[in-house]
Amino acid sequence: MTAASALLQYVISGVTVGATYGLTALGFTVIYNTTEIINFAQGEFVMLGGMLAVFALRWGGVPLPLAVPLAVLIVTAVGVLVDRVTIRPMRGRSTLTLIIITIGMSILLRGGAMLLFGKDTFSLPAFSPGGPIEIGGATVLPQTLWVVGITLLTVAGMKVFFERTLSGKAMLACACDRKAASLMGIHVDSMVTLSFAFSALVGALGGVILAPITLTAYDVGILLGVKGFAACILGGLGNPFGAVVGGVILGVLESLGAGLVSSGYKDAVAFVILLGLLFVRPSGLFGASRAERV
Repeated sequence: MTAASALLQYVISGVTVGATYGLTALGFTVIYNTTEIINFAQGEFVMLGGMLAVFALRWGGVPLPLAVPLAVLIVTAVGVLVDRVTIRPMRGRSTLTLIIITIGMSILLRGGAMLLFGKDTFSLPAFSPGGPIEIGGATVLPQTLWVVGITLLTVAGMKVFFERTLSGKAMLACACDRKAASLMGIHVDSMVTLSFAFSALVGALGGVILAPITLTAYDVGILLGVKGFAACILGGLGNPFGAVVGGVILGVLESLGAGLVSSGYKDAVAFVILLGLLFVRPSGLFGASRAERV
């Protein structure tokens, strides 16, 4: 493999993993925009997506085309439950209190997954058969096309939702000014619940599309959550589409760090570059110099 094809291979691998970081970051952004809190249980939504799909396929006997959407639906319901049981009763408390609650939920979900699924690692089969595709001396797995395609469809679907639907515009109104939105007749609590549902849905999607490429286990949500949060900050906190781009950039930096430096330092290389960027532009690549939630 030539140096050029090796570099292309690193970029392809980075885009694949980075797309999942982007979906995780998208979940962070949606909840932040409506509640002003950082949901540290977001990584667990990603973990649950992959683990529940494996559970449905291996132990439930559900075929893969049904196991994947079933896992996403269950995690979406978990997201709604998290809001109804833990966040809504504490509405009006400080932002720090709500963030601590999400950390507690993260620990609870991770512990529950360990008891239910055990400590072993699992993987899902690829969504479609076929061998690797060669492009410019690099190889592209068919699952990579699923990852990129589903991520692009999710971003496009969210753009249509926010710009063309009444519920999407109501969520944007809550992000701009919750009190004014409430005075205009928008049910803010319902919009917050909807944001948790969206956050869980995109997190679960990231988990199920990545599971055929990398192994999944009850504790993968910790690192995925950290990477997703870093991608969110890199793209600009509060900017949904910046979050996705930030995830892809972070994934590519990681892959290049692993390939050109050492796989043992891939996380360190990516975060050092991230810190360097934030020293230059603290609001992120696509954030305004003055923070504004939209």
